[in-house]
Amino acid sequence: MIDFIFAQAAAGGDSGWISQILLFGGIILIFYFFMIRPQQKKQKDHKKFVEEIKKGDSVITIGGVHGKIFSVEDDIVIVEVDKGVKMTFEKSAISLEQSKKLNDKK
Repeated sequence: MIDFIFAQAAAGGDSGWISQILLFGGIILIFYFFMIRPQQKKQKDHKKFVEEIKKGDSVITIGGVHGKIFSVEDDIVIVEVDKGVKMTFEKSAISLEQSKKLNDKK
């Protein structure tokens, strides 16, 4: 009985590995196009946005603080939160432009 099972496994094993490789290759391609590529695009867009921050932009920080850019110095951004209240943040702490968030809600 066991010899019969091994004989069947040996006979069907030639083409099985090719289809298995194609299946795993397809899974990897699907994973790349639906998971990795969109994340890389999002990171690239965020990096471009952070580099283009200028005085007067309304922004939201990662912590949820809403304000207007008061000044930009290298990697430091000073955000005016209220009249006369200014907070200092790293550029990387700026999440998105406030007008984009308002447009997404509509």
